[in-house]
Amino acid sequence: MKSLRLLAPVLFGAMVSVSGCSSSDSQEEKAVLANMGAQQLYDRAKQSMEVGNFSAAAQTLSALDSRYPFGPLSHQVQLDLIYSYYKSGKTSETLATIDRFVRLNPNHSDIDYAYYMRGLTNMETDSNLFQELMSIDRADRDPSQSREAFEDFRRLIQQYPDSKYAADAKKRMLHIKDRLARYEIAIARFYMRRQAYVAAANRGRYVIEHFPDTTQVQQALEIMVSSYEQLGLNDLKDNAMKTLKLNFPSSDFIS
Repeated sequence: MKSLRLLAPVLFGAMVSVSGCSSSDSQEEKAVLANMGAQQLYDRAKQSMEVGNFSAAAQTLSALDSRYPFGPLSHQVQLDLIYSYYKSGKTSETLATIDRFVRLNPNHSDIDYAYYMRGLTNMETDSNLFQELMSIDRADRDPSQSREAFEDFRRLIQQYPDSKYAADAKKRMLHIKDRLARYEIAIARFYMRRQAYVAAANRGRYVIEHFPDTTQVQQALEIMVSSYEQLGLNDLKDNAMKTLKLNFPSSDFIS
């Protein structure tokens, strides 16, 4: 214990020293950027992007955007800033920059890219890296960001069907639909555990009606069969069972 107490001031001093260096470096970086012209700043940002240092690129591009908001490089700077923020994991800054670009340049030739990046950003926000690494399925988490991403991709496809991003956007929409369907199934199972069978059946039917091309249809039908059986609604149960037998003959619910 005595040695630890003696060590603490040393560690604290080291931390202060490192912090002081970091602050000094930041000030020096700002001073360097302040003395650069537009083309120099842009070249510096591109170099940072090329080596994967997107945080530094975003800092340089942000300074460039602030100092030369209407310069000849302004549009490209904003597009690169969107990407740099996205790669740096700065969601709020990415979305704000995208929305500003769309608002100020509604007819720009790269507006489809802005919508595509908006979809990617919202989609990324919905994912949870820790849960994915640990193989934990949290389909019951709020899917609002996935819905936003779906709308972003839908808007892109509808307004710019020939965009080079359209094909990937369609694939991502299918993935999002499955995510939204899994959310409905998770909520339906919650209602089943609470014996709220009407609500559970309604969630199952919602999946059938809105997400018929997802992997969750079988579970939706099984939930409907079980819920209608509990409610004594035999006609509805039989109809759901017929559909289940026709499409998923190997289901455990079929006996």
